[in-house]
Amino acid sequence: MTHSYLFALTDGGGTVPPELGAARRLVERGHRVTVLGEDSMAPEVAAAGAAFMPWQAAPNRSDRSPDGTRYRDWEIRSPLAQARGMADHMLVGPAAGQALDVTAAVERQRPDLVVTSFVALGAMLAADAEGIPFDVLLPNIYTMPAPGMPPMGMGLRPASGPLGRLRDRLVNGASTRLVDKYVLPRLNAVRGEYGLAPVDHTWDQVRRARRLLLLTSEEFDFPAQLPSNARYVGPVLDDPAWAVDTAWSAPPGDAPLVLVALSSTFQDQAACLQRIIDALGSLPVRGLVTTGPALSPTDLRAPSNVTVVASAPHRDVMRQAALVVTHGGHGTLVKAFAAGLPAVVLHHGRDQADNAVRVTTRGAGVAVRRTAPSSAVARAVRQVVEDPAYARAAEALGVAARRDAEGGLLVTELERFTD
Repeated sequence: MTHSYLFALTDGGGTVPPELGAARRLVERGHRVTVLGEDSMAPEVAAAGAAFMPWQAAPNRSDRSPDGTRYRDWEIRSPLAQARGMADHMLVGPAAGQALDVTAAVERQRPDLVVTSFVALGAMLAADAEGIPFDVLLPNIYTMPAPGMPPMGMGLRPASGPLGRLRDRLVNGASTRLVDKYVLPRLNAVRGEYGLAPVDHTWDQVRRARRLLLLTSEEFDFPAQLPSNARYVGPVLDDPAWAVDTAWSAPPGDAPLVLVALSSTFQDQAACLQRIIDALGSLPVRGLVTTGPALSPTDLRAPSNVTVVASAPHRDVMRQAALVVTHGGHGTLVKAFAAGLPAVVLHHGRDQADNAVRVTTRGAGVAVRRTAPSSAVARAVRQVVEDPAYARAAEALGVAARRDAEGGLLVTELERFTD
């Protein structure tokens, strides 16, 4: 039986390939899929085989250039400013426009299910108001407060003992109050416009989903008591459409190949990337650096043992590589583990510190400050390349990643309309 799906997605950079990977899998199963998204995503939506509708009332950027980025989180230093920026640009600022656009799309198409990005609160409440069930995609670890899960954004390990549990309660309580301060009144105002009762906390809107689909392996995340509607459905290992058919070649020789892949969106990463390149230049390795759309290869200086390109299909490169150096985005890490590769992580922000601590706790790599000098980066690369224990730990995570990616649970959950 075929169904109709409306995906309401925001362009989060690394979130796009797994979210559109879910859409592509439904298209391949014969379902009707429409993606309501930003113009910057249109070519990738077409590659997924889905119909595309641009946001009209909601924010909509034409490309992923720094000039077109509304939320410039790399410039923010204080938690208060970060919370306000997330509220204004990601969570509740776009909500009224998202609700208008999703309501119009639902009334035209009457989909069986709305599938939204994690931050698309307006899309969720519009589905609520229209009486259409909605699922939320989380293409990373579980990022909301939950018993046993360390507070997000700080790179913390799970709590140990009474003091650790007290830490979690205090930090989670403070972060929830901070988000609610900037989001909740405006969120409930939009809910009221659609005849919906107020929610007590911001994250209650997300938890109203039929399913919270975590596009990762449970073995990568930390254990916690998650809501009953949360499901670990495995990672989507698709490369972005703009990198799939890109030609590439590694520097000549047989030294270990190191893939360097920082964010596909701008996070002010050029200086960090240059220090990584300088570090590889001092080592008996070969380096392949992919800058992504956010930077130009010509912005960087490379020694003879390092090649810098705009893009390359990471899945192909990883078959030849020994190590991945990354900012700690979930998509890059899970692909590395699926290929049995350990990681050196220079986390920049967002969920990356939390990803990094999961890597180091599992022994699948090491973390280095993003501001670390090239000598420190070189030591980390040498350490991970020369100690096979890191590769063994990465392969253990890779077994789970490959199993879950191939298991089909994501599609099963999206197609499940009766329990």
